[in-house]
Amino acid sequence: MKIVVLADTHVPVSAKRLPSKVYDALKGCDLIIHAGDIVELSLIRELEKIAPTKAVRGNMDSSDLKDVLPEHLVVEVDGKRIGVTHGKGPSFKVIQTVGEMFDKKVDVIIFGHSHTPLNEKRGSILYFNPGSPTDKIFAPYRSFGVIEIADGEIKAEIVKIED
Repeated sequence: MKIVVLADTHVPVSAKRLPSKVYDALKGCDLIIHAGDIVELSLIRELEKIAPTKAVRGNMDSSDLKDVLPEHLVVEVDGKRIGVTHGKGPSFKVIQTVGEMFDKKVDVIIFGHSHTPLNEKRGSILYFNPGSPTDKIFAPYRSFGVIEIADGEIKAEIVKIED
């Protein structure tokens, strides 16, 4: 199971569309997860044409998105539970904040908000922030994520987008 993970895309504000490297990764993926700050519903509709898409709302999303997307959700994939939320508050507290949103029965917590990529296991939970593919205001590079689940194992990778 190949999952492409996005957050903080801010399309069309930060960019008119996603970078080509993201579209290349989307080819053949089984699932797309977006952790909010999508901005407009049109991007979700575009992603849904590529692969099944699960998304949550972020603080910068349009009212249309806020009306149709949840604040957080749990996705079950190949026996693994993945919590998804955008995050909130100051960057230095985002991990704590998102950790409090889910019970300990998740294997992965995917979040965004800080634009800072993170791929870190804390206890039994993988905390995964793919960064932003369109903006590097709070990060040294633009990025997105890929999570692969096979044979009960989770492999997560931050994919850098070179300028």
